[in-house]
Amino acid sequence: MFGRWLGNRTNRGGGAGGLLSAVPVPSSAGVLSCRVLDPVNEPVRHAEFAVSDATGRKVVTGGMDPFGSFVTTVPAGDYRLAVSAEGFTPYRANVTVGESTHASLGDVMLQVAHPPALPDSGDWEIDPLHSSVGFTARHIGLARIHGRFNSFAGAIRMADRMENSAMHVVIDAASIDTAVKMRDDHLRSRDFLDVERFPTMEFYSDRFVHKGGSRWAVTGGLTLHGVTRTVTLDTEYLGVGRGLEGETRVACRATTELHRDDFTITWQTMLARGIAAVGPSITIDLDIQVLPKG
Repeated sequence: MFGRWLGNRTNRGGGAGGLLSAVPVPSSAGVLSCRVLDPVNEPVRHAEFAVSDATGRKVVTGGMDPFGSFVTTVPAGDYRLAVSAEGFTPYRANVTVGESTHASLGDVMLQVAHPPALPDSGDWEIDPLHSSVGFTARHIGLARIHGRFNSFAGAIRMADRMENSAMHVVIDAASIDTAVKMRDDHLRSRDFLDVERFPTMEFYSDRFVHKGGSRWAVTGGLTLHGVTRTVTLDTEYLGVGRGLEGETRVACRATTELHRDDFTITWQTMLARGIAAVGPSITIDLDIQVLPKG
């Protein structure tokens, strides 16, 4: 509603009419707004904004409405506005919001960002010293458990056309680490990972799909607890860089959500007593750097 209303009634910096008469605003505050468009004047609905004060502290953050607009109330003062969206160059501007005034930046046009250069074709391998395989799960439906796997290896065959690439990752299931020995021992037991029967988890993919900008979907088969399921990694490609010793590195971040029932992990003894020790879904977060295989 605000986005459509603002399209016809914006009040730049000065008077307190229009929007201020429709939205309750404390006397010591003002309203800040803008509409975010792409180069062909279409609203960028997935954009996000952050308003920071003079010290750099974020005062308010949020997303756009269906019309690509946002409206927020802030204490009177000087601010830095940052607008970002996947596939676009971030926009930044300084703005002053006066008491009982509406500071509108009007239409902000985002420019399409050039995606990072893709790596050279060839064989690459994961650098375990600069990579991490982490996870987050609910504990007894309340607090979150954060953990990681300390031992893993992987290789990627980069094709001339990235979409034709392939990767294979092997994780040592017994290397699970949540910083609590008793819990880790239980996670290794037959109730959960059953590492004696299933010592490794493996992921193989030969489907790399470009989603635009630096986003990729990497889809493949994950074998866990003796069961293989199709999993898609929502991947952000960070580009090619140089390490301290001049070596070429490629970095990315990826995330996915697993459902433990899909892998027949049911926590038999706990569930038999009516206790759901771990929630039904587990979020996997990957920070990966790879090096040319040599």
